[in-house]
Amino acid sequence: MEQPLSALSFDNTEDAFAYKTDKALRKAGWIFSAMHYPWLVKAGSRFIRMALKAGLPVTGLIRETLFAQFCGGESLEGAGRTAGKLGQFGVGAALDYGVEAAEGEENYDRAVPEFIRAIHYASGQPNIPFISIKITGFSRFGLLEKKHSGAALSVAEQQEWERIRKRIYAVCKAAASKKTGVLIDAEESWIQQAVDELADEMMSTFNQLEPIVYNTFQLYRHDRLSFLEESFEKSRHAGYILGAKLVRGAYLEKERKRAAALGYPSPIQPDKAATDRDYNQAVRFCIGHLEGLSLFMGTHNEESCLLGVAQMQEKGLPASHPHVHFSQLYGMSDNITFNLAKAGFRVSKYLPYGPVKEVLPYLIRRAQENTSIAGQTGRELGLIRKEIRRRKASIVSSQ
Repeated sequence: MEQPLSALSFDNTEDAFAYKTDKALRKAGWIFSAMHYPWLVKAGSRFIRMALKAGLPVTGLIRETLFAQFCGGESLEGAGRTAGKLGQFGVGAALDYGVEAAEGEENYDRAVPEFIRAIHYASGQPNIPFISIKITGFSRFGLLEKKHSGAALSVAEQQEWERIRKRIYAVCKAAASKKTGVLIDAEESWIQQAVDELADEMMSTFNQLEPIVYNTFQLYRHDRLSFLEESFEKSRHAGYILGAKLVRGAYLEKERKRAAALGYPSPIQPDKAATDRDYNQAVRFCIGHLEGLSLFMGTHNEESCLLGVAQMQEKGLPASHPHVHFSQLYGMSDNITFNLAKAGFRVSKYLPYGPVKEVLPYLIRRAQENTSIAGQTGRELGLIRKEIRRRKASIVSSQ
């Protein structure tokens, strides 16, 4: 049953953690307590890498801690079981094969059936509306960089580019046939133009009647709000629906460091306030143009999520509008995800899966990013502790 919107609160821990047992909740508290200390995360990450390299039996420890918190399973079927659990609370899943792509044409070709299998699996589940892909999982980085720069490709490179197009086309065609959304992740700024080109081509082909393919707009770049508006105008004139996944961004330090090293202006916003401003303006723009646009809000920012809700209310849109979807990473911001779901909004968890050792780079990034986002770990920990206290008080009062 949907909550009245006036009752929506991201401080409601009972709904936020209803899917977690007492044991799972305490374990989550322990993990976020550890991540509260950057030095511990740094030392722990180094230890894990060294231990695995030395063949020490630490995989089980990782599986029971970081992996259990931030990943859906070691296989597609394991992720499906996690998605089924989320579905009991009205939360969907966006499948994300979390294994770092191996380079080489054979590996790029091999990725295609893996993602098509995920699409077929997702289409048979009631609450897996999306899969996520990275173009760098299907293509050599150097070619994307050259394509982005606008430099002329050699005959061999043109043939290589055509193979990349065919790989992405095959995945998107399978998704369209199964009515499963494809979220194309953003990449580093110096290859993003090539990614945008592919995303635009796939949207123009498969988004004629409904949103299937989504491009990602990183609003920590100062040019992405205008690019979003330009992308919408382009889609409107060409007659297809723009799929817009909004995120803040994931490569901030790398982007600034490269710009400084090579002596070009940084593409990154001057401060977080500018990023937040552009992100929220992008939300307003998207919700104001849903007749030709489908919005996927990937954010852990409570203010932005409440803004999205308020914008929908102002325009008299139902919480379950098919062109508005909220999403957070699995293992984080349950207070946002599950309270939005309880209020009737379309919301999902980004659900990585894959063998423990192979998703380790993803897990280490999750831990490091949590320590670097001001207040994120403290907020998570505070909510978990609040719910533990609430459950204890509930037991006492019932005795």
